[in-house]
Amino acid sequence: DVTNYVLLEWGQPLHAFDRECLQAVAGVDSLTIGVRFARSGESLQTLDSQTRKLQPQTLLITANDQPVALAGVMGGEATEVQDSTQNIVLEAAIFEPVAIRRSGRSQGLRTEASARYERGVNQVELDLACQRAIALITELAGGTVTTQAIADQRPDPSSSVRSIELRLERVNQVLGPVDLGEETGEIFPEDVEKILSALGCQLSPLASDPVAVASPTAKQESSLVESDSVQWMVTVPPYRHRDLEREIDLIEEIARLYGYDKFCDDLPEKTELGYLSLEQILTRQLREAFRAAGLTELVHYSLVKPENEKQICLANPLFTEYSALRTDLLSGLIDAFQYNLEQGNNALNGFEIGRVFWREEEGLAEADAIAGILGGDPTQGRWFKGGKESPMSWYEAKGVLESVFQRLNLSVEYQPDRSDPRLHPGRTASLWLQGERLGQFGQLHPQLRSQRDLPEAVYVFEIDLEVLLDAWERDEKLTPRFNQYSTFPAADRDLAFFAPVSISVAEVERATRKVGSQLLESVYLFDEYQGESVPEGQRSLAFRLIYRASDRTLTDKEVEQVHQKVRETLVEKFGVSLRS
Repeated sequence: DVTNYVLLEWGQPLHAFDRECLQAVAGVDSLTIGVRFARSGESLQTLDSQTRKLQPQTLLITANDQPVALAGVMGGEATEVQDSTQNIVLEAAIFEPVAIRRSGRSQGLRTEASARYERGVNQVELDLACQRAIALITELAGGTVTTQAIADQRPDPSSSVRSIELRLERVNQVLGPVDLGEETGEIFPEDVEKILSALGCQLSPLASDPVAVASPTAKQESSLVESDSVQWMVTVPPYRHRDLEREIDLIEEIARLYGYDKFCDDLPEKTELGYLSLEQILTRQLREAFRAAGLTELVHYSLVKPENEKQICLANPLFTEYSALRTDLLSGLIDAFQYNLEQGNNALNGFEIGRVFWREEEGLAEADAIAGILGGDPTQGRWFKGGKESPMSWYEAKGVLESVFQRLNLSVEYQPDRSDPRLHPGRTASLWLQGERLGQFGQLHPQLRSQRDLPEAVYVFEIDLEVLLDAWERDEKLTPRFNQYSTFPAADRDLAFFAPVSISVAEVERATRKVGSQLLESVYLFDEYQGESVPEGQRSLAFRLIYRASDRTLTDKEVEQVHQKVRETLVEKFGVSLRS
C-alpha cells in the first residue's frame, strides 16, 4: 500500500521484496542487489504467475546475480511480500526510459511503473519519494530502518538544477492588466516573489538600470515600481525540474496562483465573419472548371518511393516505399491510370492539385501544381458506336484543356517541346501564358506505354499553379467586363497554305491578329494535314478568319485589303506557300 501510495503521490515507482525470500533465492544471508540485462536461457516467474523467457534486452533486478524482478516493470513471485513477511528490502531506482520500454516490449508487459519510467521520472524526486515511503512504513507499520545503501551512476547529478531568467515586463505583457475594482493595474515585484517563493523557487535580482514608473493603485500611491527593468534569476526547485523549463512556465505558475479571475477579460468589440482568401477562391473555381470539363479530382500521398537525388528523403520514415517527397504529380497519375485498367475499370480522366518538393543549390523548395491525365472515352453512351469505345485523339484531349482555359478567360499558347522524356517528342507542347511558361501537355511516350501496358491514346498535362493564379488574379481577369457586340453581319475568309512543321499554330495566329487589328474578330485553325501532295518537312494548314466592324457593314474591298495584308505577312515572316 505504501509503495502504491508513493507512486501516485510522487510519480516514483518503488518495489518491496521479502528479505527472507531474497536470501533463499540468493542462497546466502549476505545480499548484493544489482542491475543487469538478462542472459540467454534465463527465465523468471513474475507476480502475475507467468513464467517468462528473458530476452537479452530485458533489464533485471538481481540478488547475488540471481534474477528477482523485471526492473521497472514487475517483481518476481518468488520474492513477493506476503502476510507473513517480517523484513523487507525496499528498492527505489531511476532507469533510462528507452531501456524500460525495450524491456517491457520484449515481455509484452506494460504496468503502472513501466508507463512512468517510459515517460521519464524526475531524478531529484528519488530521494524524496524514498524517504516518504520509509516515513510512512515507520509511522503506520512500526517499521525500523536497519540498513540503507545508495549506488549512483549518473554522470552529473547536478544537471537537474535549472535557473531561468524572469522579466517583470514580460509577465505583465503576457498576463495583461489586473482588475483592481474601479481601476486596473499590473502585477508588482512583491507579488511575483511571494508566489514563486511559495513554490520553493529561489529568486536572485539581476542588476539593471532602473526606470521608475508610478504605481496606479491607490494603496501604493507613494511607491515606485521599476516595471520595465525588474528581472530575476529564478532557481527552480528539484521537484519541479521537469515542468518548469522556460520563462513562460514561470509566468503560467504566477497566473495560476495569483488567480485567473483577477485578470481583465476584455473581448474584441466586434468580430468578423470567416472568409476565404483570394487564392482559395480561385483554386475552388479552378477545381470547378476541371470538373465541368469531365475530369475527376484525384488525391495521392505526397510521400513516394525514393528514386533520384533531387528528391527530399525523410530521416525517420514509417515505410521505405513512402520515404521521399514527390517531385511531380504526373508519376502518381500514371500509376493510378494503370491501376484502374488492371482492376478492370475504364480509362481514367482525372486531375490533381497538390504540392511538389525538390532540392536546389540554395536548399529545399516546394510549390503547388496541377496535373491531369486523359485517355477515357469522352462520350457517355455507345449506341452510335456499335458498343465500342472510341479512343481520344490528341486534338480532343487538347480541346478539353482549352475549354478549361476558356472558362477561366485565359489565353494560353502552345509551343513544341521535348524536355520531358516521358512524353512523345513529336506530340508534346509547352504552355505559355503572357510570356511565362505555364506547363506542358502531350501524349505519353510509346516506350513508357509499352512498359506499363497502357493504350496508345493517353495524354497528360502539368501546370504551375502559382503562374496560373498570378495571371488570374489581375483585375481584368477577376472582374467580368461587358464587351459591346456588333449588330452588323460578319464576313469570313478561309486561308490555306503550306508551312514548315517547325512553325507553330500559335505563332501564325499571333501574327494574323496583329495584322488584322480591329477588323479581325477571330481566327482559328479548322484543318491540318500531312501526307500525299504536301511537300516534305511541311504541313497544310487552313484557318478561318472572321471580320466584323462595330459601326458598319464591311465591304468586300475593305475585307480584301486586310486579308491581303495577312497573306503578305505570313509569306514574308514564315515563308508559307499559299494555296488559296
